[in-house]
Formats: sequence, structure tokens, C-alpha cells
Amino acid sequence: MAESGKIDPMHQFAIEPLFGTDQLAIGGYNIAFTNSALWMVATVVVLWIFMIGGMKRELVPGRWQAAVETMTGFISNLLTANVGPEGKRYVPYVFSLFMFILLANLLGLLPLGLVGLHPFTFTSHFTATGVLAVMSFAIVLIVGFWRHGLHFFSLFVPHGTPVPMIPFIFLIELVSFMVRPFSLGLRLFVAMTAGHVLLKVLAGFVINSTNAGAGFGLTVGLSSFALMIGISALEMLVAVIQAYVFALLTSLYINDAVNLH
Repeated sequence: MAESGKIDPMHQFAIEPLFGTDQLAIGGYNIAFTNSALWMVATVVVLWIFMIGGMKRELVPGRWQAAVETMTGFISNLLTANVGPEGKRYVPYVFSLFMFILLANLLGLLPLGLVGLHPFTFTSHFTATGVLAVMSFAIVLIVGFWRHGLHFFSLFVPHGTPVPMIPFIFLIELVSFMVRPFSLGLRLFVAMTAGHVLLKVLAGFVINSTNAGAGFGLTVGLSSFALMIGISALEMLVAVIQAYVFALLTSLYINDAVNLH
């Protein structure tokens, strides 16, 4: 694509079957092993290595162990602050969710194109972020009904609501509650997609201006490359922030189910 002068910023999001599995199907449904699945597996492996390497339980922790303890402590404090003492029982799930999203975002930013490989950010697909959001939403519903039964519906009627307004407030709160998984997954999907599209467009400027001649290369190409460096640094920050926001909102939703605020 670079030789023809055409850079497709959306091509990087194409899901493609790997290892000759494009015709693999069960019950008429295609179950090909795709580049998206490959990077999900890679993310899980990196997370597993991170945890195994940091669970040595040494009296004087090394850097790796300290990093793991810092991350687990961070999520534990997040849940304690937002849910209360009962929040600690949800640390394994929220920690796994946070680290999975964080590593997925960061692995997708690796400059592997320099060696002929193409990283794939599966969090740039709403199908992936939507499933993560639905998982969190399902946990909220299970915890809410398990702890409070039908009294869980009182979450949709704020304390002190005038009786004539209860049907309207209930409906508004219920719709707002049901939209949560959609907004939770959409936020992560949009943030990661937008950043990668921008980087691809800037890369197109660099390639095409360089091919157009030294003058364009030194002006448009060099400035675009410098901007790419800045955007890449910003994208790393966005990758961390989006993982944190996902974990934070999940903890807030769990708080609603536990404490019915």
C-alpha cells in the first residue's frame, strides 16, 4: 500500500484468519483462529508471566514482585475506596480486567512493524470491549439480586423521590442503568480506534511525502514523524487511562449492587 501511495487507516482493524483456519467451522459457524484471537492469547500469556514472575513472596521483594504488589494494591485500594471493606472480594476480577485491558492496549502500540510484524489491538473492536462490559454488567446484576433480591429495584428510585414522580424516575434510571454496558464498552473502543487511525494517517503523510521528494520529506514528512512520536506517547497514556476508567466504573457499578446507593 505504501508503494502505491495509498494508506488505508482502517486496514489495521481487519480481522483475518490465521494458520489456514479460514474454513474451520462447527455447526455452520466459522471458528477460525484470527489475528484478534492471537493477540488475546498473547495478552493472557504476558499477564500470566507477569503474575508468575512476581509471586515469589520474598521477604525483601525484588522489582518484579514489587510491581505486582503495587498493581494489586492499587486495585485493592480502588475497590476499598469505592465499595468499602466488601470490595476486597472483587479484587481478583477487577485486577484481571484492568491488567488484561492495559496489556492489550500497550501490546497494540508496540512498533513491531519495523521487523515486519503487525500488532493488533483487539480493544479497538466493540465486539471485544462489549463482551468485557457485559461481563462486568452481569456480575453487577448477579451480586445485586443475590444480596438484595427484588429490593435491588430500589436502586432505580432515589431516596426522597415524590410518589407521583416514581414511575418516571424509575423508567429513566432503569434506561440509564441498562445503557451502562454499552457506554462502558463504547468508551474504550472509540478511544483506542481513534488513536490508531490518527497514527496511521500520520504514517501515510510520512511515507507519501518522502516518496514525493526531499523537499516534502523534510517539511511534511519530518513534522509528521515528530507528531507521530508525540501522539504515540499520548496513546500510551490513553492506554493506561482507559484501563483505569474501565476498572473504576466497574468498581462504581459493583458499589451500586453491594450498597444500593
